[in-house]
Amino acid sequence: MTSKKSLFRSKEMGIFLVLIVLFIIFSIASPQFLKMKNIFNITKQIATLGICSVGFTFVLITGGIDLSLGYQISLINIVCAYLIVKLGVNWVAAILIVLLLGTLIGFINGFIITKTGVAPLIVTLSMMTILNGLSYLISKGLPIFGFPDKFSYLGQGSMGPVPVSLLFLIAIQLIGAFILNKTYFGRYFYAIGSNEEAAQLSGVNTGRTRIMVYSLCGFFTAIGAILMLSRLNSAQSATGAGFEFDVLTACVLGGVSSSGGKGTMLGALIGVLIVGVLDNGLLLMNVSEYIQLVIKGAILLVAVIYDTMSKTNSEKIKRMKAINADNA
Repeated sequence: MTSKKSLFRSKEMGIFLVLIVLFIIFSIASPQFLKMKNIFNITKQIATLGICSVGFTFVLITGGIDLSLGYQISLINIVCAYLIVKLGVNWVAAILIVLLLGTLIGFINGFIITKTGVAPLIVTLSMMTILNGLSYLISKGLPIFGFPDKFSYLGQGSMGPVPVSLLFLIAIQLIGAFILNKTYFGRYFYAIGSNEEAAQLSGVNTGRTRIMVYSLCGFFTAIGAILMLSRLNSAQSATGAGFEFDVLTACVLGGVSSSGGKGTMLGALIGVLIVGVLDNGLLLMNVSEYIQLVIKGAILLVAVIYDTMSKTNSEKIKRMKAINADNA
């Protein structure tokens, strides 16, 4: 019988092959694609996506979703910029404040979902609208810019040839993989996503775990938002609009099940790389932004359909095995 780990490896290998094919296609289509400068540009561009995917992966594995992620980024960008530029707060202190803010937003999402039983889709959709309004109230719809060089270094600087944002991405991915694979919390995430009732009967405090998952998602989203603000050097209320769908596409494309219980951090990272390479390659080929949206939407749809059909087939196989075992 094939082990669970080997199934994950084979699935990740298939996704990785898709990434290689994209590299080949875009390197042929555009001579600029494989230049080292462009490769490092891709890593800078996907840093926020990759960091946000860590918390989002946790949420998906537990069977949840967070549609407020995009406007969490917008609000955190605006608040951080307002603190630094308008109020003169030290940039380190401002970062710590917005990290707490991001964690608090995630905590509120998790608390409402757990205590009320309202579907995560509805709760986070409502939160998305609230955060959107708050960001515009603070910024009044105007961009905020003028950051110290040390702050801009986080998203734009390099240590030798390696972008600082890439180092952040690697560190956060390793932390995420450690939580998922080496802690009992990670096992709880899978247990809740696979069968919440069974997890409760096994002694897992599902409510507290779910709140923690959304809090972690908010925390990692805040880190990603800070790097995005540092890279763009300008905060705007529309910055994070739709970003949650890029993160969702990357995670589901990387094999993280949209219905919970399955997924790995490595798979999600490969999905992030595919989305980043696709965005960059299409841009170099001067493909229309609207066509890019159509392509990404189609990819998300196909990935979700594949995930759903795979889970349905897997459940059918389990039922057939159970019937055969009873008849034996």
